[in-house]
Amino acid sequence: MDGEQLMSSEFDDSFNALMVSGGGESGQSQNGGTGTSLLGWKDLPMELLLRILSMAGDDRMVIVASGVCTGWRDTLEWGVTNLSLSWCQAHMNDLVMSLAQKFVKLQVLSLRQIKPQLEDSAVEAVANNCHDLRELDLSRSFRLSDRSLYALAHGCPHLTRLNISGCSNFSDAALAYLSSQCKNLKCLNLCGCVRAVSDRALEAIACNCGQLQSLNLGWCDSVTDKGVTSLASGCPELRALDLCGCVLITDESVVALANGCPHLRSLGLYYCQNITDRAMYSLAANSRVKSKGGRSCRDAARKSDGLASLNISQCTALTPPAVQAVCDSFPALHTCPERHSLIISGCLSLTSVHCACAHHPHRPGRAILSNHAY
Repeated sequence: MDGEQLMSSEFDDSFNALMVSGGGESGQSQNGGTGTSLLGWKDLPMELLLRILSMAGDDRMVIVASGVCTGWRDTLEWGVTNLSLSWCQAHMNDLVMSLAQKFVKLQVLSLRQIKPQLEDSAVEAVANNCHDLRELDLSRSFRLSDRSLYALAHGCPHLTRLNISGCSNFSDAALAYLSSQCKNLKCLNLCGCVRAVSDRALEAIACNCGQLQSLNLGWCDSVTDKGVTSLASGCPELRALDLCGCVLITDESVVALANGCPHLRSLGLYYCQNITDRAMYSLAANSRVKSKGGRSCRDAARKSDGLASLNISQCTALTPPAVQAVCDSFPALHTCPERHSLIISGCLSLTSVHCACAHHPHRPGRAILSNHAY
């Protein structure tokens, strides 16, 4: 029996002993097999308490448990690393401020909101107490200001994933400063952050966050080729980039990404109407360059690492031959309904573009990008 199985067995013995005791405050049960003595719910071993709460599947239960007694509060303070308050429909700000002092070991925190509730005071409480935080979702926090980003920069330097989509009040200066302190960022969602996302901010991200793998810049309409080309040179690990609605970018951005980001798997260019055939041929040519030289198995591996998702909807300047060249160069791109990963809706001129499945109906399916990281 390995260590994990032994620990699980001990959990089960303790849980069974607790059930026999009835869980009363003064009840006592002695487990002859393990020598476990339980005096009630408040005396649950830390590991067992965390296991029970994890099986409950509801973070509201964790919050209630933290108020049972000092022992439970201390246990949860050290044991809970993942918490979501996205279910909270009211008073989220007060709840976060009260919990931040309890759950100081949090690594993953989701504060996604249906209606705006969070204020800077809550984010500052998180930053002041949860210094181990790795992943944070603040999407749709319309009330937050630069104070929140500066607090996170100082208090949570180990962030790897940050979602601030829809936070329209942040400035590019605050975002640039955040990138200078949180250099381990790998996934960043800035969709709709129209004030924060400028070429200046993207240059700072490119300079500071070389490990970045996923970036969403959707509808940040002040982004130009200058910002995107800096990302292409500074963030070579990019796997997914969403530029949908970035109406000012041109072929220069796509050419830079094709040359500088060899691991790119997903690219969103929806409504980027300045994109022309030059961008498509650059993507296709880059695929062919990567597949030259080396043994055949290495070639196949490299080819399978290419684009698996491409959205060029409403890119009305594109012609069928150029798009077909991209489709032919990347086997994971599909126009067939079953694996729709080359998205060309709104481009009536591209209806003749088809993936190989159209010619080989029984071609085995290929995995497409499943974790879009946004």
